[in-house]
Amino acid sequence: MSNQAHSASANSRVEVVMDSTSGLEKFKLRGPKGSSAEIFLYGGQVTSWKNEHGEELLFMSSKAAFKPPNPIRGGIAICFPQFSNMGSLDKHGFARNRMWSIDPNPSLPPSKDNTVIDLLLKPTSEDMKIWPHSFELRLRVTLEAGKLQLTPRVRNTDSKPFTFTLAVHTHLSVSDISDVRVEGLETLDYFDNLLDQKRFTEQGDSLTFDSEVDRVYLSTPALLALIDHEKKRTFVIRKIGFPDAVVWNPWDKKSKAMVDFGDDEYVRMVSIEAAAVEKPITLKPGEEWTGCQELEVVSSSYFSGQMDPVNLKGRS
Repeated sequence: MSNQAHSASANSRVEVVMDSTSGLEKFKLRGPKGSSAEIFLYGGQVTSWKNEHGEELLFMSSKAAFKPPNPIRGGIAICFPQFSNMGSLDKHGFARNRMWSIDPNPSLPPSKDNTVIDLLLKPTSEDMKIWPHSFELRLRVTLEAGKLQLTPRVRNTDSKPFTFTLAVHTHLSVSDISDVRVEGLETLDYFDNLLDQKRFTEQGDSLTFDSEVDRVYLSTPALLALIDHEKKRTFVIRKIGFPDAVVWNPWDKKSKAMVDFGDDEYVRMVSIEAAAVEKPITLKPGEEWTGCQELEVVSSSYFSGQMDPVNLKGRS
C-alpha cells in the first residue's frame, strides 16, 4: 500500500482497497448515517454512491472497462481540459484516464462531520506533449447524509495563461428513462450535439425522454432536478461556478454501438452534469478556478413545488 493510501486511510471512515476485478486501487467512504461512496485513483472517478439503505444511486455499465487507458463507463468522471470533442484532444480530455494521487496538502479545510477525500492530478511529460500547460487539478469528494459533493479546482502553475473547459460527467441511476423528467431547463438555449451543435431554445415545461438526447444547456440556474416517478425520488443537482449543464442519454441505437455499454442499459440511466463549456475558462499564471456540484436525493413528495422561482431563489 502506498504512503498516500495510508494517509487517506487515517480517516476511520475512509478505507483503501484493491478492486478485485481490475486490480486498481480504490477508496471506500462511509457516511455518518450509513451512506457510502467509492472512488478510484484511476480517473479520479466516483464509481458508487449508495444511500443509507444500501441502494445504488449512480449508474455503472455492466460492460465498463477498468483497464487503462480506457475511461470507466459510468459513475462520475471529470472531463478536463476539454469537454467532448470541442478541441484538438481526445474526447473529454485526458483527466478521466490518468492515474491520480491523494493530495498530500489539501488547501480546503478538513471536515469534522462529513467524510472527505482529496485527490490531485498533475500533467505527465506525455500530457505536456499534447497539452503543453503546467497545472494542478484537485478534486475533493465529500460524502454526507443524503448528499454527495464534488469540488474540482484548477490552478495554473505555468508561466503563461491557458484556457480549458470542464464537466462533472455524472451518470444517475433511474427506474426507467421514459418515466423521468428534468426540471429547471425551461426556456433555456442549448447546443444540440446531435445536430452539429446548432442552437435551440427549450420549449417544454420540463425535459422528458423518448429518443437520444445530447445537449449542452446554457446559462442554467444553480439548481436542477431529476424526478423519477416510479421510485418517487428526486435528484437535486446544485452547482457553483458551472454556468452550463449537459444532459445525455444514448438511447437504443448508440447503446448497441458502444462496446462498454449494454444494449438496453440506456433505460436505467441519464447523465446530468455541471459544466463550463460555452465560455472556456482562462487562468493566468498562479490563478485558480473552483467549481462545485452537489447531488442530493429527496422524496418527490418533499420536492414538489421546490422549482417554484421563489423557492429556487432561496435555495441557490
